[in-house]
Amino acid sequence: MAIGRTRGQRDRVDIWPGFVDALSTLLLVIMFLLVVFVLAQFFLGQLLQGRNVTVERLQTQIRDLREQLDLERETAVELRGDLARATADLQKLRAEKEDVEARLSESEADRDLLDRQLLRLRGEQQVLQQSLTDLTDEKQRLAQQLDVREQEIARLGAMLEELRGDRQQAEQNARKAETEVRRLREQIAALSQQLVGLGNLLDAKQSEIERQSARIAELGTRLNLALASKVEELSRYRSDFFGRLRQVLGNRPGIRIVGDRFVFQSEVLFATGEAEIGESGKRELAKFAAAFKEIMAEIPEDLPWVLQIDGHTDKRPIHTPRFPSNWELSAARAIAVANFLIQQGIPPNRVAARGFAEFQPLDPGDSEEAYRRNRRIEIKLTTR
Repeated sequence: MAIGRTRGQRDRVDIWPGFVDALSTLLLVIMFLLVVFVLAQFFLGQLLQGRNVTVERLQTQIRDLREQLDLERETAVELRGDLARATADLQKLRAEKEDVEARLSESEADRDLLDRQLLRLRGEQQVLQQSLTDLTDEKQRLAQQLDVREQEIARLGAMLEELRGDRQQAEQNARKAETEVRRLREQIAALSQQLVGLGNLLDAKQSEIERQSARIAELGTRLNLALASKVEELSRYRSDFFGRLRQVLGNRPGIRIVGDRFVFQSEVLFATGEAEIGESGKRELAKFAAAFKEIMAEIPEDLPWVLQIDGHTDKRPIHTPRFPSNWELSAARAIAVANFLIQQGIPPNRVAARGFAEFQPLDPGDSEEAYRRNRRIEIKLTTR
């Protein structure tokens, strides 16, 4: 039995040390996950902070563009208001003219009706006069038969008096009709004078509108001539611009002239995926700014020139906290060049920056050479 008890004690296993090891391992895993979570929160905060700065800068640019658009809209609304008021005045005068013409037509119709009534009354008067003549003859005939027809004469005399009363009434009606006709003719004459006055006023307004149209056309012609002169003058300075910059910068790789633009390849100014100008790029831009300032001193003050800086990328997408797309990268590079030129002494009101991303390529291919040509900064001397 002693041997059996010893064997039972040896068969029991003590699991406490293994449980402690497992619990320690679990605590270490939890602490590691907490550290990873804290680090992830820290890096995520840094990323969000950089993105907020970019969003604020873009919102500022959007507000500026909205203010400019509001100014242009206010100017357009004022011009439309002036045109609408002039059109309304012209329509009002036309409506008044049509109203006067309608009233004149009505007056002429009334006059024609009264003329017809007067003619009818005159016809009735002639008939009555003829009847009176007949009755007078009859009276003379009856006078010869006075002894035998006294009663008939009395009856005919009464009839004669009645006819005379009708004649007087007809004459009174004729006089009233003539008075009404005279009154209507006076009204027609007054309306005709008003119509003539309105016609003169309308002609004066039309003449004024024609003079203004001719003045506007003359001003447009003069403006076009002035702009053509300024563009021609700017073209002459643009030729000096390219000639002097070609002498200063020489035939360096990555810097060339394409049409009317001075082109810097992005590799000359920026590192890949960055918008900060490198030291070698600053040296090249400093040469460019020094040469341009000499040309700028010769350009007249009234010439509306501006140095247009355009940023372009290749079509490969970019996704970084600072540059979510090629739009932000191209715009940031153009702005960086503009700021550097301003620091070199070029007036800020003579510098403009734009970003075109990958949507205006010089080479539509997919090779590395095509990508390199499309990554560029273009500088152009143009008018505002």
